[in-house]
Amino acid sequence: MNSQFGRDSQGGSGEMTSTGGGSATGSTAKEAVSKLSDAAQQATAKIKQSASDATSSVTHQVKDLLNTQVGSGAEMVGHFANSAKRAAEDLDRNAPQLAGLVRGVADRIEGFADDMRDQSVDQLMRTASDFTRRQPALVFGLAALGGFFIFRTLKAAGDTTPNYPGASSYPGTGGRQQGASQYHGV
Repeated sequence: MNSQFGRDSQGGSGEMTSTGGGSATGSTAKEAVSKLSDAAQQATAKIKQSASDATSSVTHQVKDLLNTQVGSGAEMVGHFANSAKRAAEDLDRNAPQLAGLVRGVADRIEGFADDMRDQSVDQLMRTASDFTRRQPALVFGLAALGGFFIFRTLKAAGDTTPNYPGASSYPGTGGRQQGASQYHGV
């Protein structure tokens, strides 16, 4: 029994030593994991902040570019309105009623250009969104009409085959078949 007691006391003291040493090692490991976790969280926060700053910078640059383009577009629309007014002056002699109609449209276009000059991209988007909410049928009708015209234009541009008899299906031959212009002389 003494031998069994000795083992129990040795085994017991061995367990105490390993448990005591294990808790010191365990707390050190927990501290290391905690520090590593904190460092990872700080790195993640820095990456998120950097990405947010970069996104904000790019967004600001894009908005500045778009605002510049809105100004250029407003200038172009203003030039169109001026051209329409000159056309109305030319029409005054021959068709005064049509000239009045063109002049009225030119005035509205000029007012639209002036409104565009004073607005930012965000304001234009809000205005378009509000108009779409107030007049959805008109917006969808105009979109369908625009789609129809784009479809017809693309279809007409894709159909380049001549529609007259004797026309060649070879592009650039001007109706001649290849080899027909070679001299097989007498």
